[in-house]
Amino acid sequence: MRKRFTLAPTPFDTATLRAELLDARVGAYASFEGWVRDHNEGRSVRGLRYEAYARLAEAEGERIMEEALARFDILDARCVHRVGDLARGELAVWVGVTAAHRKAAFAACRWIIDEVKARVPIWKHERYADGEAGWLHPGP
Repeated sequence: MRKRFTLAPTPFDTATLRAELLDARVGAYASFEGWVRDHNEGRSVRGLRYEAYARLAEAEGERIMEEALARFDILDARCVHRVGDLARGELAVWVGVTAAHRKAAFAACRWIIDEVKARVPIWKHERYADGEAGWLHPGP
């Protein structure tokens, strides 16, 4: 069985991921991309590091994806979250959802990213321009 949730230690190609979701039944595709921004709570961010308890993160991520398939009228879904060091502007997380209709695709995509941020044990260590750094658990 193909994994629907994965952790990625290196950059990944969203076009390839999207192509894996498409088939003749698909009438709608929705996606979310989260990027490393240059600021957080008024502080300039130089970069960050994501760390995860991989086995638990992947298991919980898969549970979320299965719940989305059961909860929403969708055909398929995937989520990839980076781990390791990321620079400003790098893609950190991607969610893609296919469905027959847009309403289900949009709703499932939003639900998946919200659940991943709330439930998956991935922690963010931000590095600030002033030389300080701090751990954060990603939130909404």
